[in-house]
Amino acid sequence: MGLKSIDSKAESKGSGVQTLWQFVKFIFVSLFACLVQFSLVNLIPLIPRIRELYGTPFEWFVFSYPVTHSPEGAVVSGGLGYFIAFNTANIAAQIAAFFINREKTFNSSSNIARTLPIYIVFTVALLCFSAWLSPTLNSLFAANWGWSDALSRNAATAVCSALQFFIYFPVDKLLFRKKKEA
Repeated sequence: MGLKSIDSKAESKGSGVQTLWQFVKFIFVSLFACLVQFSLVNLIPLIPRIRELYGTPFEWFVFSYPVTHSPEGAVVSGGLGYFIAFNTANIAAQIAAFFINREKTFNSSSNIARTLPIYIVFTVALLCFSAWLSPTLNSLFAANWGWSDALSRNAATAVCSALQFFIYFPVDKLLFRKKKEA
């Protein structure tokens, strides 16, 4: 029983069952996007030049990426390096999610020239929110709770990913409502 067969059966059961099935598929696509995001947010800091930027505080507009230090004075987390790692990982995850959700989750033939700009504007707004929230959480976890760099970085990423998951589903459902012809 292939995905198209399950899609057809869900569609024949009504819009509620179809939406529930789309939500299940959306969960799996989101898990893939999380895998991309978590992989990159942990691999990018391994690049020596990016790791050096963890010691450079980054302040711009509402974005504050302070440098967190250990009691011994070593750089633990934050800074421009964290800004680059977190946002690069987040952007890559959203690019992957857009195309997979359009094709597999919603079986949509919506016009990419129309939906992609809307998705980009929405994604930029959500990325800005996440770019503001993530260092706040990262600093809380690292400085106030004493968590390691990796643990605080991943916990902040998980919170932002969860928020994005619940916000993106209704937006994608609206954007990708035009079904592919059989």
